[in-house]
Amino acid sequence: MAKVLNVEVVVVGGGPAGLTAAIALAGAGIETALIARKPPADHRTSALLAGSVAALETLGVWDACAGQAAPLRTLRIVDATSRLIRAPEVRFTADEIGLAVIAITATLIAVFAPVSFMGGIAGRYFMQFGLTIAVSVFMSLLVARLITPMLAAYFMRGAGPAHEERDGPVMRGLMGVLRWTMRHRLLTLLLGFGVFAGSIYSATLLPTEFIASGDIGRSQIELELPPGSTIAQNQTVSRDLSARIARVPEVRSVFVMGGTDEVTTSRVVINYGRKSTRQRDQFAIEAELKRDLATVPDVRLNFQNENGANDVSISVLGDSEEAAGQAAALLVAEMRRMPDLETVSSSSSLRRPEIQIAPKTELAAQLGVSASSMAQTLLVATLGDSESNLAKFNAGDEQIPILVRLNAEARKDLLLLRNLRVPSQAGQVPLAAVADVSLSAGATQIERYDRRYRTTVNANLVDGAVLGPVSAKITALQEQIALPAGTEFQTAGDAEIMGEVFSAFGIAMGSGVLLVYVVLVLLFHNFVTPISILLSLPLAIGGAMFALYLTDYAMGMAVVIGFLMLMGIVTKNAIMLVEFALSAMDAGAAKRDAILDAVHKRARPIVMTTIAMAAGMVPSAISTAEGSEFRAPMAIAVIGGLLLSTLLSLLFVPSLFSLIHGAQEGAGRFIQRIVGLNRAPRSEV
Repeated sequence: MAKVLNVEVVVVGGGPAGLTAAIALAGAGIETALIARKPPADHRTSALLAGSVAALETLGVWDACAGQAAPLRTLRIVDATSRLIRAPEVRFTADEIGLAVIAITATLIAVFAPVSFMGGIAGRYFMQFGLTIAVSVFMSLLVARLITPMLAAYFMRGAGPAHEERDGPVMRGLMGVLRWTMRHRLLTLLLGFGVFAGSIYSATLLPTEFIASGDIGRSQIELELPPGSTIAQNQTVSRDLSARIARVPEVRSVFVMGGTDEVTTSRVVINYGRKSTRQRDQFAIEAELKRDLATVPDVRLNFQNENGANDVSISVLGDSEEAAGQAAALLVAEMRRMPDLETVSSSSSLRRPEIQIAPKTELAAQLGVSASSMAQTLLVATLGDSESNLAKFNAGDEQIPILVRLNAEARKDLLLLRNLRVPSQAGQVPLAAVADVSLSAGATQIERYDRRYRTTVNANLVDGAVLGPVSAKITALQEQIALPAGTEFQTAGDAEIMGEVFSAFGIAMGSGVLLVYVVLVLLFHNFVTPISILLSLPLAIGGAMFALYLTDYAMGMAVVIGFLMLMGIVTKNAIMLVEFALSAMDAGAAKRDAILDAVHKRARPIVMTTIAMAAGMVPSAISTAEGSEFRAPMAIAVIGGLLLSTLLSLLFVPSLFSLIHGAQEGAGRFIQRIVGLNRAPRSEV
């Protein structure tokens, strides 16, 4: 029978998360008061306890957003004290759940610490996250084991003798289902593994992305003029575009950076202001701008993401520059047929005008004219000499280089360029005498990657398209296109980083699971018992995947962070059940009775943990403020995983622990009979 305790919870701190947690606790039958106050510096919720909190393991809803709750262990100690304060024979109440608290803390550190040591770009995202959680969890353990018992001794008072009360309908229903699962343990395990298999399959139904695009109140446009355009033409077009963009009501300012990479390119930055001050979101405004600016002639416009890059970037590698360019042209043609892409372009598609010199090798050799001297002559005449070779004009403390070259009109005169004089053994000879000089077109720079020629193909995603599936379709084109010999495709940009993040995350998760197993073996002094805890980890995946599927969100980096949080939560629930059952069995209780009693006494703390953390995630899941596009998938994944894992933990873990523990005992007795360990000699029988 459950004991009725006088409970009052005071949630200190305002904000939607604190209010939601208070409402959730009040709805669960706990008398709750909300005190509006400026949140602490670390944006977490403090909790003042007057009485008991019924083992509510997390009330810090900001900690739920960070991954784990700092007051977790403190509230467990307080609940154990309030439950046992009426039992005079129990003196050291903090030790009742001491092993569970230490085990949960050690496993959380084992989960989050490996994340901090990811390499590459992925490590830059997760290093601070993992270290912050690991250190916070360790410090909360010290507070719970050292400070909280002292405060409880001073401030907690008994509320009179406790009396027994019948279990409510929810608890009676849970215990009834649990007794059925304990009678049908194999069927329960098959259902649990079926849920796990369905979770793995559901992961293939979700698209993947790196970071969800959001309304940041700013757009970037890269404009490119035809080859050979001048700075004056670039300035004229940029001013015209700025004027047309400024006519949109939501536009606050337009900033143009001319000649960012070349004379023919410029970057336009458009500011829309805060999301709350506009009627339309950024994507609707960009759609209108695309339609309006599409009528501008002889200009290539490229709307880029918040990082100033294209959504999709593919590197085409080849053994020669011509082969790479041909492969890129074939890829561009196929990508333009894909409905999920727009503004597809290649770095080799626009060839700039250039002057080509083809030396007459025999005649040049006879006259002693080298190819480098021809190139140097033409370089000085058209672009000027290098700065180190230029004459300097002394202007006080400053030296101003003097650049000497042909004027603009002369640089366009091919006949004049052919008559340039180059040094030879016979004196100065015309350039046309030793080389064929002609106007042509070519690339302004040659890119090399892994000792191969590279051409980059860029594109942007249309509204509603997701990076992962589109990148997979582009990669599949490599098998469908008849590429020139020695050429291949490689993903670049966000798609490449996304692959690195998921790969590094998988390695970190695997390392975390192994470390959790090692920690649990050391704490429980058993190699088999931790298996029942680790096998509960996949239970949260199905709920998270199903919630993301219902809300039509992709699996990105925010969801990966949510999976890390779920690992800690599910492990914590299993440890609480298994540790309590083992303690009861060590005290002489039967295994079945110990398991049922563990679920009966730990169900409320586990359920209240789920309520508090899910309530803390609700504001992030339904928010429409700035940055909500990144936080919403994480919150929805955590809520879905919490709900399903909590239900399955209370039903699946007991049956799994019972079978594993029984198999361990049976295997031990079998080995003893075979090997003869601890068997008395025949003379003593």
